[in-house]
Amino acid sequence: MTSKTDVVVIGAGSIGVNSAYFLAEQGYHVTLLDKDDVCAGSSWGNAGLIVPSHSLPLASPGVISQGIRWMFNPQSPFYIKPRPSLALWKWLWQFRSACTEEHQREGAMVLREISDKSMELYSLFDDMGDFGFCFERKGIICLYATKNGYEHGVKEADLLRKIGVQSEDLDKAAVIEKLNGMETPAIAGTYFAGDGHLDPADFVTGLARKIRDKGVEIKTQTEVKGFKRIGRKVVGVETDRGVVSADEVVLAAGSWSPGIAHSLGLDLPIQAAKGYSVSYKKPVHSLNIPVMLAEAKAAVTPMGTMLRVGGTLELAGLDLSINKKRVHALLQAAKYLLPAINFDALPVIKTWAGLRPTTPDGLPLLGRSKVFDNLIIAAGHAMMGISMGPGTGLLVAQEISGERKYMDTTMFDPNRFN
Repeated sequence: MTSKTDVVVIGAGSIGVNSAYFLAEQGYHVTLLDKDDVCAGSSWGNAGLIVPSHSLPLASPGVISQGIRWMFNPQSPFYIKPRPSLALWKWLWQFRSACTEEHQREGAMVLREISDKSMELYSLFDDMGDFGFCFERKGIICLYATKNGYEHGVKEADLLRKIGVQSEDLDKAAVIEKLNGMETPAIAGTYFAGDGHLDPADFVTGLARKIRDKGVEIKTQTEVKGFKRIGRKVVGVETDRGVVSADEVVLAAGSWSPGIAHSLGLDLPIQAAKGYSVSYKKPVHSLNIPVMLAEAKAAVTPMGTMLRVGGTLELAGLDLSINKKRVHALLQAAKYLLPAINFDALPVIKTWAGLRPTTPDGLPLLGRSKVFDNLIIAAGHAMMGISMGPGTGLLVAQEISGERKYMDTTMFDPNRFN
């Protein structure tokens, strides 16, 4: 069975659903495909943060030395599961090459710009009032348990100020005041007033309902098996439920994008970075604002009736198993810095693992393939798929329509590693 559409979008997570929305807004007939359900991957269980304050790329000076100390400790914030993988070692070599001050500075500027645009678009979605996603713009607090952590945080805040991300340095008393009197052993903090948070699953599934109303055909439980090609064009997407012919194809399948691209002879340098979260029923006395646990590289976010603890980065391939030691380490950090919350007494809603698509230089792949004229890559957003989702979706629509883009996307060129 063959169907025809203007644009087929592969992947129904944050990036794919946002892309479908903005394309439908411009009048395109869109078909959205996913091998699972809408928001079944890393868009569901992440920390729900919209964070221009996280604009420093993962590949930055000093990360290598810190990472070496962490990478083979199964309970550390960053862990590499040893395995024979040429793609992994190639990725690590490219990552090492990207850890320069110049890349950090230039990458931070474009990540901030796309996150700022996403924040603006989230506010517009919220103003529509026809679907709720617990959107709040109260900022976030980064908590430091140690002097070294605080000194590192101050340095990062200074770098961010240079690209326009404002912050406030907090002593212990000011931290407790920001937390509405909640006690913490944290020695200090940094408050980023321009950040926000939401319930990511409510947003992505709610936006999916809106695009259905706009005529987008959503085909879940539909796996991409290959492509039909004529010269430099992809003319059809072959699935286990038939062929979808299209004028344009958007690949936004997150950590599964490299496998799909491989059937087109393309090599996307994306590694799946596993993260974990535990969602609890929110207690009566809870956080009023998200907090980042600096040394643990974790976040605790209030989301409507939930309280979610999330974090860690584990390069383990396409492996969704839950490592209980890593979840334990994550929760221990939250219990230590937030002793006023009795996590052990809270009902657990779900313990979750998800795979964040991560590039060697910490920047997404976003733009047209140099091999196929009508293939747009939109993948590799790592931990920022929610933070950069609407901004990415708008850029995808502007790329296809030929409209002038709201920002320069040269650094996101998906062909830059080839």
